Amino acid sequence: MTPEAPLDRTEHGLAAAGEGWFVLNARDARWRRVPGLGARLAFEGDTEFPQVGVSLFALEAGEAMGMYHHEADQEDFLVLSGEALLIVDGEERPLRQWDFVHCPAGTDHMIVGAGDSPSAILGFGAREHQEDDDGWGAYTVDETAIRHGIGVERETTDDEEAYGKFPEPEPSAYERSWLPE
Repeated sequence: MTPEAPLDRTEHGLAAAGEGWFVLNARDARWRRVPGLGARLAFEGDTEFPQVGVSLFALEAGEAMGMYHHEADQEDFLVLSGEALLIVDGEERPLRQWDFVHCPAGTDHMIVGAGDSPSAILGFGAREHQEDDDGWGAYTVDETAIRHGIGVERETTDDEEAYGKFPEPEPSAYERSWLPE
């Protein structure tokens, strides 16, 4: 039998604290916030899922999920609520509730919140190449991404270089406006 993973209660919410199966409500979980990059809930907690990464993003208009990049593994996104803007291979594409985005390996992309209310986006991606520092993907130069404040001036594979203008993510409890009722 597979053991149940423990959930640690922190001052900012619950987080998985070990291997095994678990049930965790997004409203009870520990989120992380970065000004300009919205709020993110990595359901993994203190462990990493070895095959598929899963995160829930809550974005206000103009906030992005991250910096424009491509990965050596596929990534997929589902807009659960609100509106967003997909930047993919230098093009803008509006997104609305229930739009699904599939990014095969090597697709330059990022999603930015749009509209009058927060957007909630579920992201999930393969993890086959994530441990390879040189082969995971890259932050690529793109004028559209730069215009939205989520592009790099010089291609890099270094997270610290790409995210240098942003503060470190801070733990945060769930805020009522992030997810629809």
